[in-house]
Amino acid sequence: MCFPIDALPPIPPIAGAAVDSQDLVLRAADGNRFAAFAARTGQPGGAGVVILPDVRGLFPFYEELALRFAERGINAVAFDFFGRTAGVGKRDAAFPAREHANQTTPAGLAADVRACVEFLRSPGGGSCSSVFSLGFCFGGGHSWQQAANGHGLAGVIGFYGRPGPSQSGAPGPAQRAPEFKAPVLALMGGADAGIPVEEVEMYRQALQEAGIEHEIEIYPGAPHSFFDRDYQQFAAESEDAWQRVLNFIQKHRQN
Repeated sequence: MCFPIDALPPIPPIAGAAVDSQDLVLRAADGNRFAAFAARTGQPGGAGVVILPDVRGLFPFYEELALRFAERGINAVAFDFFGRTAGVGKRDAAFPAREHANQTTPAGLAADVRACVEFLRSPGGGSCSSVFSLGFCFGGGHSWQQAANGHGLAGVIGFYGRPGPSQSGAPGPAQRAPEFKAPVLALMGGADAGIPVEEVEMYRQALQEAGIEHEIEIYPGAPHSFFDRDYQQFAAESEDAWQRVLNFIQKHRQN
């Protein structure tokens, strides 16, 4: 797992910020019903973010992350990957997430992302004119791939996603880079045991060759899942990564 069930994002709340939030059940075009959590800002600026969690799916880390975005004027919706196999109920630490993650498909995830994008563009989601995707680990790689899935995204962001092919051999972000239609932000750990720096540099080269605007930041010494409030030794890296996310959204949003 990327984050433990009690992990929290390393982002300070903004006291007094006006935010509405709600649990949702959204429906994809193929009929899939899936759980989501939406946070809506009191000071809309036209931007929205679809949050793709790690392999555990939707849990409190990502709900709080959605709130932190809303406090900063960005509407957000975090969604669960496992509506097709596990339903829409809340889950605890014993949930066999890996078993369900192995049953997801790129097409199913793309359909769910599309439903989230449509929600953010609707009045109920904040009528967002610029929508981004943001993912972590399992969700990070899939977030980048949404640039090739016709959602009209303003940008795609991933924390320590896998750039190469999946374990099943399906093309990964580096292989699909020529299909991308949005700029890319990648935030990576230089000491990530599962994603060598060489693989990240391969991704950088693929994006360059495809002519895709991109920013890839590798934090030396940072492990996988460094973006965690409990990783105090990587607080500076986490703060820098969060600021890069906000700057990327500000740069690419429509004013």
